Amino acid sequence: MNALEIKDLHINIGDKPIVKGLTLTVRKGEVHAIMGPNGTGKSTLAKAIAGHPDYEITAGSVLLDGRNILEMDPDERARAGLFLAFQYPCEIPGVSIANFLRAAVQARLPEGEEIDATAYYKRLYSKMDALKIDRKFTSRSVNEGFSGGEKKRCEILQMAMLEPAYSVMDETDSGLDIDALKIVAEGVNALRGPKLGVLLITHYQRLLDYIVPDFVHVMWDGRIVKSGDKSLALELEAKGYDWVKELVEPATAAK
Repeated sequence: MNALEIKDLHINIGDKPIVKGLTLTVRKGEVHAIMGPNGTGKSTLAKAIAGHPDYEITAGSVLLDGRNILEMDPDERARAGLFLAFQYPCEIPGVSIANFLRAAVQARLPEGEEIDATAYYKRLYSKMDALKIDRKFTSRSVNEGFSGGEKKRCEILQMAMLEPAYSVMDETDSGLDIDALKIVAEGVNALRGPKLGVLLITHYQRLLDYIVPDFVHVMWDGRIVKSGDKSLALELEAKGYDWVKELVEPATAAK
Protein backbone atom coordinates (compact mmCIF):
# COMPACT_ATOMS: atom_id res chain seq x y z
CA MET A 1 0.00 0.00 0.00
CA ASN A 2 1.24 3.52 -0.81
CA ALA A 3 0.74 4.89 2.68
CA LEU A 4 2.32 5.65 6.02
CA GLU A 5 0.81 2.89 8.15
CA ILE A 6 1.09 3.08 11.94
CA LYS A 7 -0.15 -0.15 13.49
CA ASP A 8 -0.83 -0.69 17.22
CA LEU A 9 2.16 1.47 18.15
CA HIS A 10 3.38 1.57 21.77
CA ILE A 11 6.06 4.08 22.80
CA ASN A 12 7.86 4.53 26.13
CA ILE A 13 10.02 7.29 27.53
CA GLY A 14 12.16 5.43 30.03
CA ASP A 15 9.78 3.09 31.83
CA LYS A 16 6.75 5.30 31.26
CA PRO A 17 4.31 4.35 28.48
CA ILE A 18 3.24 7.40 26.47
CA VAL A 19 1.68 6.08 23.26
CA LYS A 20 -0.50 3.07 24.02
CA GLY A 21 -1.65 1.28 20.91
CA LEU A 22 -2.09 3.92 18.22
CA THR A 23 -3.22 2.94 14.73
CA LEU A 24 -3.41 5.38 11.80
CA THR A 25 -3.03 5.27 8.02
CA VAL A 26 -1.99 8.33 6.00
CA ARG A 27 -2.19 7.83 2.24
CA LYS A 28 -0.45 9.97 -0.35
CA GLY A 29 -2.57 12.93 -1.31
CA GLU A 30 -4.18 13.11 2.14
CA VAL A 31 -3.77 15.60 4.97
CA HIS A 32 -4.49 14.24 8.45
CA ALA A 33 -4.55 16.39 11.60
CA ILE A 34 -4.00 15.03 15.10
CA MET A 35 -5.32 17.20 17.90
CA GLY A 36 -5.23 16.72 21.66
CA PRO A 37 -4.21 18.35 24.94
CA ASN A 38 -0.65 18.58 26.25
CA GLY A 39 0.85 15.33 27.47
CA THR A 40 -1.25 13.00 25.37
CA GLY A 41 1.66 11.77 23.23
CA LYS A 42 1.40 13.77 19.99
CA SER A 43 5.01 14.97 19.82
CA THR A 44 6.24 11.64 21.18
CA LEU A 45 4.57 9.97 18.21
CA ALA A 46 6.24 12.32 15.72
CA LYS A 47 9.74 11.99 17.18
CA ALA A 48 9.56 8.23 17.60
CA ILE A 49 8.47 7.76 13.98
CA ALA A 50 11.49 9.80 12.88
CA GLY A 51 13.84 7.67 15.00
CA HIS A 52 14.69 9.87 18.01
CA PRO A 53 16.81 7.72 20.36
CA ASP A 54 15.06 8.92 23.55
CA TYR A 55 11.83 7.18 22.55
CA GLU A 56 11.52 3.40 22.79
CA ILE A 57 9.00 1.66 20.58
CA THR A 58 7.96 -1.41 22.56
CA ALA A 59 5.34 -2.83 20.19
CA GLY A 60 3.70 -2.21 16.84
CA SER A 61 5.00 -1.25 13.42
CA VAL A 62 5.40 1.75 11.12
CA LEU A 63 5.33 0.97 7.42
CA LEU A 64 6.26 3.46 4.73
CA ASP A 65 4.95 2.20 1.39
CA GLY A 66 5.17 -1.31 2.81
CA ARG A 67 8.68 -0.99 4.30
CA ASN A 68 9.17 -1.27 8.05
CA ILE A 69 11.05 1.93 8.89
CA LEU A 70 11.54 0.96 12.54
CA GLU A 71 14.42 -1.20 11.37
CA MET A 72 16.10 1.86 9.81
CA ASP A 73 18.37 4.56 11.23
CA PRO A 74 16.93 8.12 11.16
CA ASP A 75 18.87 9.07 8.02
CA GLU A 76 17.63 5.94 6.24
CA ARG A 77 14.05 6.84 7.16
CA ALA A 78 14.58 10.29 5.65
CA ARG A 79 16.01 8.83 2.45
CA ALA A 80 13.06 6.44 2.27
CA GLY A 81 10.76 9.46 2.06
CA LEU A 82 9.93 10.58 5.63
CA PHE A 83 10.23 14.24 6.67
CA LEU A 84 9.82 15.66 10.18
CA ALA A 85 9.16 19.37 10.71
CA PHE A 86 10.15 20.20 14.28
CA GLN A 87 8.14 22.11 16.83
CA TYR A 88 11.30 23.98 17.82
CA PRO A 89 13.84 23.90 14.95
CA CYS A 90 17.44 24.18 16.13
CA GLU A 91 20.00 26.76 15.02
CA ILE A 92 23.09 25.75 13.03
CA PRO A 93 25.47 28.74 13.21
CA GLY A 94 27.98 29.08 10.37
CA VAL A 95 26.07 26.83 7.95
CA SER A 96 24.13 28.67 5.27
CA ILE A 97 20.70 27.49 4.24
CA ALA A 98 21.94 27.00 0.67
CA ASN A 99 24.81 24.73 1.80
CA PHE A 100 22.62 22.89 4.30
CA LEU A 101 20.02 22.09 1.67
CA ARG A 102 22.69 21.14 -0.85
CA ALA A 103 24.15 18.61 1.63
CA ALA A 104 20.68 17.22 2.32
CA VAL A 105 19.93 16.80 -1.38
CA GLN A 106 23.37 15.27 -1.97
CA ALA A 107 22.75 12.71 0.79
CA ARG A 108 19.78 11.37 -1.14
CA LEU A 109 21.75 10.70 -4.31
CA PRO A 110 23.20 7.24 -5.06
CA GLU A 111 26.72 6.67 -3.76
CA GLY A 112 29.31 8.22 -6.06
CA GLU A 113 26.85 10.56 -7.81
CA GLU A 114 27.58 14.26 -7.37
CA ILE A 115 25.03 17.04 -7.37
CA ASP A 116 25.15 19.45 -10.32
CA ALA A 117 25.60 22.92 -8.83
CA THR A 118 23.89 24.79 -11.65
CA ALA A 119 20.87 22.52 -11.67
CA TYR A 120 20.71 22.62 -7.86
CA TYR A 121 20.54 26.42 -7.66
CA LYS A 122 18.08 26.61 -10.51
CA ARG A 123 15.78 24.22 -8.65
CA LEU A 124 16.33 25.94 -5.30
CA TYR A 125 15.42 29.37 -6.65
CA SER A 126 12.41 27.93 -8.45
CA LYS A 127 11.13 26.48 -5.16
CA MET A 128 11.82 29.73 -3.33
CA ASP A 129 9.95 31.75 -5.92
CA ALA A 130 6.98 29.39 -5.70
CA LEU A 131 6.96 29.74 -1.90
CA LYS A 132 7.46 33.54 -2.11
CA ILE A 133 10.78 33.40 -0.24
CA ASP A 134 13.37 36.11 -0.91
CA ARG A 135 16.46 34.58 -2.54
CA LYS A 136 18.71 36.40 -0.04
CA PHE A 137 17.31 34.04 2.57
CA THR A 138 19.68 31.26 1.45
CA SER A 139 22.82 33.13 2.56
CA ARG A 140 21.72 33.20 6.20
CA SER A 141 22.84 30.58 8.72
CA VAL A 142 20.21 27.93 9.38
CA ASN A 143 17.68 29.34 11.86
CA GLU A 144 20.26 31.61 13.53
CA GLY A 145 18.46 34.72 14.76
CA PHE A 146 15.30 33.70 12.93
CA SER A 147 11.81 34.60 14.05
CA GLY A 148 9.38 31.76 14.64
CA GLY A 149 7.84 32.32 11.23
CA GLU A 150 11.23 32.34 9.47
CA LYS A 151 12.21 29.05 11.12
CA LYS A 152 9.03 27.38 9.96
CA ARG A 153 9.37 28.87 6.49
CA CYS A 154 12.89 27.43 6.35
CA GLU A 155 11.45 23.99 7.12
CA ILE A 156 8.84 24.35 4.39
CA LEU A 157 11.68 25.13 1.96
CA GLN A 158 13.51 22.00 3.14
CA MET A 159 10.38 19.98 2.51
CA ALA A 160 10.02 21.49 -0.96
CA MET A 161 13.60 20.62 -1.88
CA LEU A 162 13.62 17.10 -0.44
CA GLU A 163 10.18 16.20 -1.84
CA PRO A 164 9.34 13.57 0.79
CA ALA A 165 6.59 11.03 0.34
CA TYR A 166 5.24 11.75 3.85
CA SER A 167 5.67 14.79 6.03
CA VAL A 168 5.04 14.77 9.78
CA MET A 169 4.64 18.34 11.04
CA ASP A 170 4.98 18.58 14.82
CA GLU A 171 3.02 21.63 16.01
CA THR A 172 4.22 23.71 13.11
CA ASP A 173 1.95 26.54 14.33
CA SER A 174 3.76 26.81 17.67
CA GLY A 175 4.90 30.36 18.40
CA LEU A 176 3.53 31.85 15.18
CA ASP A 177 1.51 35.03 14.90
CA ILE A 178 -1.36 35.09 12.45
CA ASP A 179 0.69 36.56 9.57
CA ALA A 180 3.44 33.95 9.96
CA LEU A 181 0.82 31.23 10.23
CA LYS A 182 -0.71 32.27 6.91
CA ILE A 183 2.69 32.28 5.21
CA VAL A 184 3.53 28.79 6.46
CA ALA A 185 0.08 27.51 5.50
CA GLU A 186 0.47 28.90 2.00
CA GLY A 187 3.74 26.98 1.71
CA VAL A 188 2.22 23.71 2.87
CA ASN A 189 -0.77 24.15 0.59
CA ALA A 190 1.55 24.82 -2.35
CA LEU A 191 3.17 21.43 -1.75
CA ARG A 192 -0.07 19.47 -1.34
CA GLY A 193 -0.71 16.94 -4.04
CA PRO A 194 -1.07 13.27 -4.95
CA LYS A 195 2.58 12.47 -4.18
CA LEU A 196 2.62 13.77 -0.60
CA GLY A 197 0.89 12.58 2.56
CA VAL A 198 0.83 15.01 5.49
CA LEU A 199 0.34 14.39 9.20
CA LEU A 200 -0.26 17.68 11.05
CA ILE A 201 0.03 17.72 14.82
CA THR A 202 -1.55 20.71 16.53
CA HIS A 203 -3.30 21.92 19.68
CA TYR A 204 -5.45 24.50 17.99
CA GLN A 205 -8.07 24.64 15.30
CA ARG A 206 -6.79 27.93 13.89
CA LEU A 207 -4.08 26.22 11.80
CA LEU A 208 -6.80 24.15 10.16
CA ASP A 209 -8.52 27.29 8.93
CA TYR A 210 -5.61 27.67 6.51
CA ILE A 211 -4.51 24.06 5.96
CA VAL A 212 -7.85 22.30 5.64
CA PRO A 213 -7.39 18.61 6.53
CA ASP A 214 -9.11 15.66 4.94
CA PHE A 215 -9.28 13.92 8.31
CA VAL A 216 -9.08 15.04 11.94
CA HIS A 217 -8.16 12.69 14.79
CA VAL A 218 -8.41 13.29 18.52
CA MET A 219 -5.59 11.82 20.60
CA TRP A 220 -6.16 11.13 24.29
CA ASP A 221 -3.90 9.23 26.69
CA GLY A 222 -1.73 7.84 23.92
CA ARG A 223 -4.49 6.67 21.60
CA ILE A 224 -6.69 8.02 18.83
CA VAL A 225 -10.17 8.00 20.36
CA LYS A 226 -12.23 9.81 17.72
CA SER A 227 -11.89 10.66 14.03
CA GLY A 228 -13.84 12.85 11.66
CA ASP A 229 -13.55 15.65 9.14
CA LYS A 230 -12.83 19.38 9.58
CA SER A 231 -16.04 19.77 11.58
CA LEU A 232 -14.51 17.73 14.40
CA ALA A 233 -11.80 20.39 14.83
CA LEU A 234 -14.49 23.07 15.07
CA GLU A 235 -16.28 21.01 17.71
CA LEU A 236 -13.07 20.77 19.73
CA GLU A 237 -12.57 24.52 19.41
CA ALA A 238 -16.06 25.16 20.73
CA LYS A 239 -16.17 22.53 23.50
CA GLY A 240 -12.55 21.94 24.51
CA TYR A 241 -11.41 18.41 25.37
CA ASP A 242 -13.49 17.62 28.48
CA TRP A 243 -16.23 15.97 26.41
CA VAL A 244 -13.63 13.65 24.88
CA LYS A 245 -12.53 12.61 28.36
CA GLU A 246 -16.14 11.78 29.20
CA LEU A 247 -16.31 9.54 26.13
CA VAL A 248 -13.10 7.69 26.97
CA GLU A 249 -13.30 7.18 30.72
CA PRO A 250 -16.57 5.17 30.82
CA ALA A 251 -15.12 2.79 28.23
CA THR A 252 -11.94 2.44 30.31
CA ALA A 253 -13.89 1.85 33.50
CA ALA A 254 -15.95 -0.88 31.84
CA LYS A 255 -12.91 -3.02 31.10
